[in-house]
Amino acid sequence: MIIHTGGRTDIVQYYSEWLLNCFSKGYVLSRNPLFQNKVTRYELTPDKVDCVVFCSKNYKPILPRLHEITDRFPTYFHYTITAYGKDVEPGVPDIEESMETLIELSELVGKQRIAWRYEPVLLTKEYTIKRHLETFEWMANVLSPYIDRCVFGFVEQHKKLESNLPELLPLSEEKREALARGFGAIAERKGMVLQTCGFHGEFSRYHIQSSGCVTLDILGKANGIPFRELKHKGTRQGCSRIESRDIGAYDTCLNGCKYCYANKNPQKAVENYKNHDKESPLLIGNVKPGDKIMQGAQKSFQKKNAK
Repeated sequence: MIIHTGGRTDIVQYYSEWLLNCFSKGYVLSRNPLFQNKVTRYELTPDKVDCVVFCSKNYKPILPRLHEITDRFPTYFHYTITAYGKDVEPGVPDIEESMETLIELSELVGKQRIAWRYEPVLLTKEYTIKRHLETFEWMANVLSPYIDRCVFGFVEQHKKLESNLPELLPLSEEKREALARGFGAIAERKGMVLQTCGFHGEFSRYHIQSSGCVTLDILGKANGIPFRELKHKGTRQGCSRIESRDIGAYDTCLNGCKYCYANKNPQKAVENYKNHDKESPLLIGNVKPGDKIMQGAQKSFQKKNAK
């Protein structure tokens, strides 16, 4: 089974101590986002977890103790660093600091375990195609020696964008093409693997791979693990990532990114954060009398006798 720590919130940046406590205790509880009284327990032990996948915009808080996980588990890290400033990503460190932290992470875990995520790509009068390409090239020059690959994707249209980012400009097919062509050329010059997920379009003509961002092939090669050949169901149409279990919770990220789909509103995240208990097996709050705790299925994806 794959444990995912960053699909619903930025656990690494805001809840690192809680995460490390859960791994120390050997289990975690995850509340069902649709049925709040249903809670699933997952064992966080090497015999039950094939790989721990991280996704964050700031790994600095966990770096001093990251070895407590990497010493025991196969891992893979997605590090999101974009062109945006505090006007779009209020709680995210600036680009220079983020790149420095990625390099520190790479020196700790090895470049083969790190994917740089440049997403979501969106356009405003401030963040033009020209600015994206110039910033991407600058970042690629710095980061390419320290990463396994780069993943980019275009912003997904959802209702909250209309109020959170009224300055958002339409992203036409012509503009997508120009961005993909530019990103592809930069990546090719740097000898950097560049990919996008299937639902963002097919751009192989620009030397851009179309693949799931978390596949057994990527995780296996990064960690020297022989995984079985399995169908990757993904999380939506066009997605080809491997099935995983996210232990985070929606409406808990304090980054305040204006394009975020995981928070209904920033204030809700602040309120939930106040109910965080680093000693609880749940990210937010504690187990309630009416909760129904079920043991989660944790079937290994590894080939038989691989462990």
